[in-house]
Amino acid sequence: MKSTRIALLAAALLLLSFSSLYAAEDEYSFKVHNNTKQTIKKILVSEDGEEYGNFDIGNGIKAGATVTLVWDKSTNSESCTQYFKAVFANGEESEATKFDFCEDDLTLEFN
Repeated sequence: MKSTRIALLAAALLLLSFSSLYAAEDEYSFKVHNNTKQTIKKILVSEDGEEYGNFDIGNGIKAGATVTLVWDKSTNSESCTQYFKAVFANGEESEATKFDFCEDDLTLEFN
């Protein structure tokens, strides 16, 4: 009886680990580190470097903070290579920089 419970518990844990692995593979994330003295209010993203869309960052990324952002599943069919720029609290924009978002453990740093 005890060995049956242990076997069932082990099987349940194994299934949970597979489901969390599957979810992680289906979700693309990266980190943004704000190494400036201003809050980043917007992140703009473009596949072609010409037309930019707004990446949802909530209330912004405070100076010195690092946040993890997750791509919306609707972008899964887009290229891994995207142009990125930040809009700061004073309205200034950083220069657009091209990144490969398929890279593991990618951290974008704004200085």
